Amino acid sequence: MQLIDTHCHLDFEVFAVDRAQVMARAQALGVEHFIVPAVQQSSWQSLVALFHQQDCVDIALGMHPMFMSAHSEAHIEMLDHALEQQRPLAVGEIGLDFYAPESDRQGQLLLFRAQLQLAAKHQLPVILHVRKAHDEVLQCLRDIPVIAGIVHAFNGSIQQAQHYIGMNFKLGFGGMLTYSHSSKLRALAQQLTLNAIVLETDAPDMTVMQHRGQRNSPEYLPYCLKALAAVRQQSEEVIAEATSENARQVLGLN
Repeated sequence: MQLIDTHCHLDFEVFAVDRAQVMARAQALGVEHFIVPAVQQSSWQSLVALFHQQDCVDIALGMHPMFMSAHSEAHIEMLDHALEQQRPLAVGEIGLDFYAPESDRQGQLLLFRAQLQLAAKHQLPVILHVRKAHDEVLQCLRDIPVIAGIVHAFNGSIQQAQHYIGMNFKLGFGGMLTYSHSSKLRALAQQLTLNAIVLETDAPDMTVMQHRGQRNSPEYLPYCLKALAAVRQQSEEVIAEATSENARQVLGLN
């Protein structure tokens, strides 16, 4: 089986010591490709270096809504230039996170809309982080349409899912499916058409139940596959083939 981890942060410092070994172990388990999105401008250079070092890695460049203090207005122009020069696979990780009451909603909205405009300009898909803000994100996407994208760690309603799918988005599912208490998420994964789903780990965060309390890793993607197959009562082979093809289609992977 060939799997694609559509969302993992292999550039994070927590992987500095054993990044190559982690990737090798994941590949031995069938994870053939890794999509690594940026979270802030200071990481773009190291991400580009990782992309050039590893044929199995593709990257997205962008600014994450939970790192607002790290972003500046100048970074928008820098992102425009980087997208032109580096031609990453996507713009990401971008979006809105209104989970915390003290969130800078206006600042996040301005940053998100600016990055959507760049994605539209460069004809690139987007990788979205959305928490407690699906309706606001959907409105932004109506205002500034992009060619395609992935909603990472999707946890919205079936109605919101259908709106995203209608905009040529896929929905990312990962480690949370492995927990028995994730009944709402499992029901959603069961309801959706298979061609709307991609697999991810979000390593080093959101680890699987089998490694609870430990660093998450792309090598745990097979646990996510197994959980999704069980929820949908389909074979792991069918799920692996479909989700990998979905990822290739939405991100323009060869």
